[in-house]
Formats: sequence, C-alpha cells, structure tokens
Amino acid sequence: MKAHFTVTPEVIAEHTVAALRRTVPAAVPGIVFLSGGQSEEAATLNLSAMNKLDVLRPWTLSFSFGRALQQTTLKTWGGKPENVAVAQTAFLARCKGNSEATLGKYEGGASGGLASESLHVKGYKY
Repeated sequence: MKAHFTVTPEVIAEHTVAALRRTVPAAVPGIVFLSGGQSEEAATLNLSAMNKLDVLRPWTLSFSFGRALQQTTLKTWGGKPENVAVAQTAFLARCKGNSEATLGKYEGGASGGLASESLHVKGYKY
C-alpha cells in the first residue's frame, strides 16, 4: 500500500525555486510550468507560493494558463447555451486567480470545487 501525504505549496515553492536558482541562468527571461496533472487550484497555489518567496528570482515564473483555465470553464459550460454566463464567470475567476498567482498574491478559492479536481490523466503523455 502506498503512503499518502500532502506537501504544502510553501514547501513545493522553496524546493522548486532553490533548484531553479542552482540550475537556470539569470539570462533566461522566464520559466513556464505545466500543471503536471495537478488540479487548477493546486497549480495556482503552487505558482503563487513560488512568487511570494522573498529570494532573488531573476526570471518570471508562470505556467501554461490553458490547462489551468479551461477545465472548470468547460465542465461548467457543458456545451449548453444556458450555462454560458456561469461558465464565463468561472473563467473570469480562474483568470483573476492565475493573474494574482503570477504576482504571489493568490490566496485560494477561485471557482470553487471544480477547480480542486485533479487533472491527472492516467497514461497521459506530455
């Protein structure tokens, strides 16, 4: 049986940025992450934690916004015209949360429960 444990966004941020500082030249303008199957919420919280760190980060840290924006929006919409307005509201919430995360100011909660669903797809090839 596998042990299950949770690592906080702050710990993920510390280790990730430390590894980047050791290996990525300051001349690189930016580093863009993929979600890696995390939920939209986890990816946004992790990015925000990295950008909150009070250490020299000579590059911009961001991630591929496509996947971190689309899942909640698409599930909320469901292809139904009557869901367009609520899906647009969910999309705007994800956009705002991701924007705040690039500034290290995201505190969580954009778009409610759907954003916390895992985006992991077994056997998915990146």
